[in-house]
Amino acid sequence: MTSLISSDTRIKVSSVLNRDTTNYGKQNLIDGSAETCWNSEQGLPQNILLDFPSPVSVESIVIQFQGGFVGKTCIAVGSKPESPNDYQVEIGKFYPEDINPTQTFNFTPTEGLKRVKIIFEESTDFYGRITIYKLDIVGKILETSTLSI
Repeated sequence: MTSLISSDTRIKVSSVLNRDTTNYGKQNLIDGSAETCWNSEQGLPQNILLDFPSPVSVESIVIQFQGGFVGKTCIAVGSKPESPNDYQVEIGKFYPEDINPTQTFNFTPTEGLKRVKIIFEESTDFYGRITIYKLDIVGKILETSTLSI
């Protein structure tokens, strides 16, 4: 298993606190710094969308939340390369604890996916804000010939 996020992975988020992308933007999810974070605006649901340069098989999602701003009901879905805007592949539902340490959520390895969307349906924050210091998607990068179509 390996990290599937590279410099070629495009990331989109549903919102950024006060539109302050410099301090709270999506780049902070994967910069490796314990001092920076993505912080959403208030309101639910919130989401993170990852668009991979090659098809991937997802095995784990690794997230470090800020306690008090945790997505407590989360769904991970994916889309196939032939229909990247159709999120019909369910990766799994997961329920993070309201804690600061990094949490890992394991899933049955998926078929080849082009995009992964993590949806935060509920938050431990009264206003629905989510704060994440670290995000990683772990699995395998698939060769085009190994895709199930």
